[in-house]
Amino acid sequence: MDVFWLAALLDFSPEHYPAAVAHWQRLTDYELRGPVGERGEFQGLRPPGHPTFLAFQRLDDGPDRVHLDLHVADPASAAEAAVAVGATMIIESPECEVLASPGGLLFCLVSDPASDPAPATTWPQGQRSIADQLCIDIPDERWDREVAFWSALTGWRVQPSVEKEFASFHRDPRLPLRILLQRLDEPTGPVRAHLDWATDDRDAETVRHQALGSEVVRRRPGWTVMNGPGGLYCITDRVPR
Repeated sequence: MDVFWLAALLDFSPEHYPAAVAHWQRLTDYELRGPVGERGEFQGLRPPGHPTFLAFQRLDDGPDRVHLDLHVADPASAAEAAVAVGATMIIESPECEVLASPGGLLFCLVSDPASDPAPATTWPQGQRSIADQLCIDIPDERWDREVAFWSALTGWRVQPSVEKEFASFHRDPRLPLRILLQRLDEPTGPVRAHLDWATDDRDAETVRHQALGSEVVRRRPGWTVMNGPGGLYCITDRVPR
């Protein structure tokens, strides 16, 4: 499957949606576009001069979540291939095929054109940052199956990390997002996802996020876990491209 673009969709319940969208718009300082969709349920964040790769969906019901849109030339054929390697079909539609991974993480196959990833933003304090990674959080018993599935689905080679709880894929320079796989210290449960920021000054970036309404949950070597109106995410020491 040739994936030519990725977008992370942050899905929020109606009661959380306004505050969460406003919070992410402040964090990125991107232009808020939309709403679009049959019920005006979608909005996107557009970096200056570049296509959207972060967007929002207002759910009718259910808990907040994150899902992934994979842009492909032929969603219907890609959906057949996804089912063949273990995906479950949720909604069959030529415009947007909705499926779930073996562990239950929703993803969509769409054909909307996009290109030219946005660069990191340089903030007044001097640091650079960008939300450029989707971390798939996988309970222990689902790890092997889920890693194999995402590799088979995309055709990307798995790159093990020095830290055994992580694995990643080689990043295609055409894509705005990197995918990281994290093995949770949980025996079972659903697979879910969160976003990660890359920055060249984690302390300064953390202070910026706190000033915009996020709170520090915990600090780890290499990353800081944050929480805000839009839920949990991380700020990492990865150098933004």
